[in-house]
Amino acid sequence: MRTIIVGGVAGGMSAATRLRRLDEARDIVVFERGPYVSYANCGLPYYVGGVIRDRSSLLLQTPQSLASRFRLDVRTGHEVLDVDAARRTVTVLDLASGETSTERYDELILAVGASAREAAGRSGIPTHTLRTVDDVDAIGRLVDAAGDNTSALVVGGGFIGMEAVENLVRRGLHVTLVQRGPHLLSPLDPEMVAPLEAQLRSHGVDVRTGVTIDTVEDGVVLLDDGSALRPDFLVDASGVVPSVDLAQTAGVALGPTGGIAVDARNRTSDPHIYAVGDGVEKTDALSGEEALVTMAGLANRHGRSVADVIAGHDERNTPALGTAIVKVFDSVAAKVGWSERQLVSAGREHRVIHTHPASHATYYPGAQSMSMKLLVDPASDAILGAQIVGGEGVDKRIDVIAVAMAGGITASGLARLELAYAPQFGSAKDPVNQLGYVADNLRTGTTSAIQWHELDAALTAGATLVDVRSAGEHAAGAIPGAVNIPVDELRDRLAELPAGPIVVHCQVGQRGHTAARILSQHGYGVVNLDGGIARGLRGWGRGSARQSRPRAYNRVRWFEGAGVRG
Repeated sequence: MRTIIVGGVAGGMSAATRLRRLDEARDIVVFERGPYVSYANCGLPYYVGGVIRDRSSLLLQTPQSLASRFRLDVRTGHEVLDVDAARRTVTVLDLASGETSTERYDELILAVGASAREAAGRSGIPTHTLRTVDDVDAIGRLVDAAGDNTSALVVGGGFIGMEAVENLVRRGLHVTLVQRGPHLLSPLDPEMVAPLEAQLRSHGVDVRTGVTIDTVEDGVVLLDDGSALRPDFLVDASGVVPSVDLAQTAGVALGPTGGIAVDARNRTSDPHIYAVGDGVEKTDALSGEEALVTMAGLANRHGRSVADVIAGHDERNTPALGTAIVKVFDSVAAKVGWSERQLVSAGREHRVIHTHPASHATYYPGAQSMSMKLLVDPASDAILGAQIVGGEGVDKRIDVIAVAMAGGITASGLARLELAYAPQFGSAKDPVNQLGYVADNLRTGTTSAIQWHELDAALTAGATLVDVRSAGEHAAGAIPGAVNIPVDELRDRLAELPAGPIVVHCQVGQRGHTAARILSQHGYGVVNLDGGIARGLRGWGRGSARQSRPRAYNRVRWFEGAGVRG
């Protein structure tokens, strides 16, 4: 039996090496158009920035090492031009010699990934992506030759764009970041991204959101807001599209997203052709529908699973949660599942929870703050998504939540997880447990909450805003119109509260919850500002956030129940 694999990175090499471990007799041939195979493309930006100094450490394997250990026939510099599915052959071009050959297969695996979007009108300025070793070599030469006032323009504020910006700044360049959407890192919600944008600006990055490139002529980049830039070079991180040319020549079906359609066993519409990697549709874990999820972990995992299928094992892919993480200077941002924006767009009911815990016990030196957002199905208590921004400890918590989602643990169930604790690593009530406590309070009706983007409407409707922080905190900065009654004085000052519904808030939501419990038991209709003023002030006044306010499904019926004062 002969298996041909097109693409020698991530999914392709995972498939090749796994298949060899399962089948020693099989003839396995890998065709890779580029000069390198099995390289660490996720580490490329950090080589540009000098964090990774040894270029060879990114090259995990060579054709020679793969031949020695796995008896693989790996041919770099070979481009597959055509697939004849009826004859089960591929036409291959040797880029060095210019000669073509025809190779037969019993099973074909397409692992060609995705390619950068077409960028029109960018002549006159050196432009590179950050997807291959050749890319970073070219960018490295530009940076090495740069003078003291060299500038770079990064197009695209996604995960790769953010990594490119950080590493170019580390090399001493002045960087401008242009993002088409209203905020950076579009998989996250706007209030979660605000501290990351502040982090970039504090390092001198010129962040421009809501703009695109109109033209590039004679070294001048003209943006659609009328402004002009003169960068020395441009890094295009504006996104990728599935590479489907070979799939189309083979006659296999594409899906509604434009990616290659596969079943749970990575089989295309042709029974002898399989596909894995960034060019392939995944199944979204929340909707069950097709989605493009371009993550290295999924590419490697599916490469392994397709080898199992070809070897005769009963292996199936699990739906994708889209778990991702990025570091931006001293800040870390991570997400899993859907954002609030996605849920609103789909018209899906949801409950929102914000917390602001420390990375570990605050009495132990070095604790760092983090902001956590949990999205919950109010009917089933299922976790729909989560986002975390902070520093140390973000990676641990997003992974715990991702595992909880995969295992069907509910939002309230997070409170019951037994997680490792020592003061230098966490708290006796871990931040994940704290999310569970809040979720359970909301689920059981012990407390009610309002979101930062709902506050204006509540106040307009007649609610009174009560700041339950200390007088000193209130004096240092407060929401206009808020009445200050510290939570410790609240029971003795109930007479000062006006009739009608009340919104309480503190700094991060914890004292607000206590205040809400006090007032509700004294007959008041009260809600807590979710996440406190620390969350709200990141959203108020941000045009991008106010353009499309999320639909709220946890609104309070202010006068529900007997005996509600006012």
